Amino acid sequence: MTRKTRRYGLGTVLLLLLAAAWIQMADKNYVYKALYHNFADIDDNEIFEQREVDAPPKPQLWPLAANYNKVQMPASLQQLHQELESVAFLVIKNDSILYEQYWGGYGNDSKSNSFSMAKSIVSMLVGVAIKEGKIQSIEQPVADFLPEFKVGDKAKIKIKDLLWMSSGLNWDESYASPFSVTTEAYYGDNLKKIISRLEAVEEPGTAYSYKSGDSQVLGFVLKAATGKSLSEYAEEKLWKPLGAAHAAEWSVDHIGGMEKAYCCFFSNARDFARLGKLYLQNGIWNGDTIVPPAYVKASLTPSGLPTAATGEKTNFYGYQWWLLPNYKGQNIFYARGILGQYIIVIPEQNIIIVRLGKKRGEHLGNHPSEVTAMIDAVNEVIK
Repeated sequence: MTRKTRRYGLGTVLLLLLAAAWIQMADKNYVYKALYHNFADIDDNEIFEQREVDAPPKPQLWPLAANYNKVQMPASLQQLHQELESVAFLVIKNDSILYEQYWGGYGNDSKSNSFSMAKSIVSMLVGVAIKEGKIQSIEQPVADFLPEFKVGDKAKIKIKDLLWMSSGLNWDESYASPFSVTTEAYYGDNLKKIISRLEAVEEPGTAYSYKSGDSQVLGFVLKAATGKSLSEYAEEKLWKPLGAAHAAEWSVDHIGGMEKAYCCFFSNARDFARLGKLYLQNGIWNGDTIVPPAYVKASLTPSGLPTAATGEKTNFYGYQWWLLPNYKGQNIFYARGILGQYIIVIPEQNIIIVRLGKKRGEHLGNHPSEVTAMIDAVNEVIK
């Protein structure tokens, strides 16, 4: 070993030691976990603490359509599934399973990460809490539930601002950096501390800016309003009433801790589809009001706020639901996760599409390209 090589080696060791010391002093030990796992995965329930969401003793099973799995999906869609590594694809038409396909060892009872589809679940739970009087309305200040929001400009933030992703909080929605608050929330173990650090840097309610932190604050609001964990509330108000066939899981930041409200509800395609059916039916299930129809309608109405990035009018987002208005004459809404997790609802056709997988395609405007590709393929088959 030459002197130059030894110097290089010692310098590298010194830099690593300094980096480790900084990580320790900055209280960023989550970085080790983030670097080890590199990127979020659909099976991350294996590496995080989970809280179970129990299914009812007697599930309400989906009937199979008379022509179940006899329809031929376009070759272009099959190619897309291969390219984006789909693990589940489900089409429900008129409350019956028309088509389903699974890959990579996954089946109709396999749990998979919802990622940001969980945001839509949190929005549903806000509607439930309003129906029960736990939350007065979407105009209620967050400070009524979280004392740390009574100070400064954060006191101006309303529940509506969180639902619309217009809180003005300084949350950095970055997925590439191991030091971003998003990465810390995913791999860290103290969501309460992360939320307590946030400051209002923009006027609330004035611009749309997608931030997982807004959903996480909603999670803390729900916990304070209901006195229950998100998992308990979802189990009682959604999962059991909707007749889920299998227990779900929700990732928490540590044992006995807080759910990642912006992410990480684990279930299967058939049970995820129940959430789409609930909103397809305006919040009504078997004659019972689960979510108030007025709240469902508001959820699926664009905020109309200018986007912080471009100033364009937000016609693609409601209360934590993505909207595709007047797409080829259809007003479509959907829940969405970062790796291409979707619950897509086409009301005009009484269709629910669920896709789970490992990759997402390129964006076309505000929507990933495979969203319209799947809609077009299914419309072609059932026309």
